[in-house]
Amino acid sequence: MPVLRVHGEGTPGVKRLVEGLVEEFQSRGYTLEGEVPDLVFNLIQQEEPRPYRRRSQGTFVVSFLEVPDFPENPIQALYPYLVRALSNQLVAYAPGRGAKFLTLELGHYDEPEGEGFFRRVADRIYPLACSRLVIRNRFEPDLEPELWEGDELTRSLAEAGRRLKEWDLLPAPFPIEEILSPEDLRHVKRLYGIGGLSYGNLSARKDERRFWMSASGVDKANLKEIGRDILMVKDYDPVENAIVLSVPPQVEPRRVSVDAIEHWMIYREHPEVGAILHVHAWMDGVEATPFNFPCGTWELAQAVAEKVRQAPDPARAVVGLKNHGLTITGRSMEEILERIEGRLLRTVPMV
Repeated sequence: MPVLRVHGEGTPGVKRLVEGLVEEFQSRGYTLEGEVPDLVFNLIQQEEPRPYRRRSQGTFVVSFLEVPDFPENPIQALYPYLVRALSNQLVAYAPGRGAKFLTLELGHYDEPEGEGFFRRVADRIYPLACSRLVIRNRFEPDLEPELWEGDELTRSLAEAGRRLKEWDLLPAPFPIEEILSPEDLRHVKRLYGIGGLSYGNLSARKDERRFWMSASGVDKANLKEIGRDILMVKDYDPVENAIVLSVPPQVEPRRVSVDAIEHWMIYREHPEVGAILHVHAWMDGVEATPFNFPCGTWELAQAVAEKVRQAPDPARAVVGLKNHGLTITGRSMEEILERIEGRLLRTVPMV
């Protein structure tokens, strides 16, 4: 049985909410008994949002914060609490009004108070809490010497990054370094292997089994160094639950984008796909995934792969990631950019 733990000291309103949610999650098979929790309800307060320091990537932390009302700009006002509390998700609860949810990917959406409130809040948390991260990297220093300086494909990714910046589609990363203490920042980087919070990623197929992909937390408008800015993904190891990468032997590599498992699934199933672009933007009329699974999870990768599979032409698919952005396939990165130029909406609908 999955283990649920309640941590921290919350305000009276948050305590009532969490008590109701504990009963709801127990009805879904969770137990309060166990050493290592799968799910943590972390009760925090505005004056001192204390984190729950998990010991495993597999522990999903939801922090609960009581607010008098919902702020006009929820990202600016509430996102720092999510980061300071080292959370996967933040639930801001305004008694009498309802709950506002924020995720690390900057998704935010509401659930009004009323009939079935505990069940509806649990429905928002449950799919995310059950998802499985695939963010471990295994670096193998076996990249062919002729690729140490890149090739025409890596140059196409670098050019695409520059064009995305010209189109104002590379928003500035949220200043995580300014929010967390050095100790907490080191903890987050160790736990999730991130170099920072940045938006979007690009990849291009090299051959039947391998593809180039942008690294995590790098400036997508300045992709230069192989093994640091762009990496060669060669496989997924299900035993280690790790992405396997070929890197030059003399480079201390960065981790690949957390969406590598999603791109791996698409390339393996659709040989005609030659490139994939992910942006935090939207297009009218796109099909979206049913849940806003966290980036880097097997479940999000499966959901996106299913939408690509259902597309009339999987090599020219545009898939919406609920409350997050778009994944776009193409036969080349240049072809993708030609198709989407002038059609992207910078505001992602939140539902």
